[in-house]
Amino acid sequence: MPTPTTTLALGPDWLAPEWLISTFGLLGILVIVFAESGLLIGFFLPGDSLLFTAGLLVADGKYITYPLWLVCLLITIAAIAGDQVGYLFGRKVGPALFRRPNSRLFKQENLLKAHEFFEKYGARSIVLARFVPIVRTFTPIVAGVSRMNYRTFVIYNIIGGILWGTGVTVLGYFLGQIPFVKSNIEYILIAIVVISVLPIAIELLRARLAAKRGTTPEERTAAEQAIRETRQHFDKH
Repeated sequence: MPTPTTTLALGPDWLAPEWLISTFGLLGILVIVFAESGLLIGFFLPGDSLLFTAGLLVADGKYITYPLWLVCLLITIAAIAGDQVGYLFGRKVGPALFRRPNSRLFKQENLLKAHEFFEKYGARSIVLARFVPIVRTFTPIVAGVSRMNYRTFVIYNIIGGILWGTGVTVLGYFLGQIPFVKSNIEYILIAIVVISVLPIAIELLRARLAAKRGTTPEERTAAEQAIRETRQHFDKH
């Protein structure tokens, strides 16, 4: 492994999509997609940019020599399997996570963001979360904690896995054949990262503005009640 250095697009070399693919190949892509889709330790991995780069490299025949349909199929399966594991993990031990202290790899705020996302969008969150970094890792776990109907979860999980796993990879495949994209891939990857984290940035900005404005006694009471209800819900499981 090279000594981690900072790159323009995605930070340390060992998280750069092309380095990961050139080093670990298709198997590495599948492991990363699986981990980011439902394992707590996978929230920091480069999902969207990795899939886009994979599609681009398939088009080039560089590092990945398998046909596009097979790459998309395997990535989709890995994404769906990852969410399934996350859901089952949530059903079994998830409630304890809301009482777990913060650590270097685990932050309560990430879990709470996913919970708010799930509460806001319901079953659709399983699909929408695929395109939101960090949230996509914790949402299937929250779905399991909340005892979301398993059949409903499976249906939305399959839809989300196809749209994200196949969609982003195919997008990289076709856009990667455009000369402008190929010659500016560094900036294209930056744009993908920016777009993918934009929803989180907006929510953080809204929270900061709300904090500056302050809250009324009624809003504080409502917030405290919501917190109590959430804790009571998870304590029942």
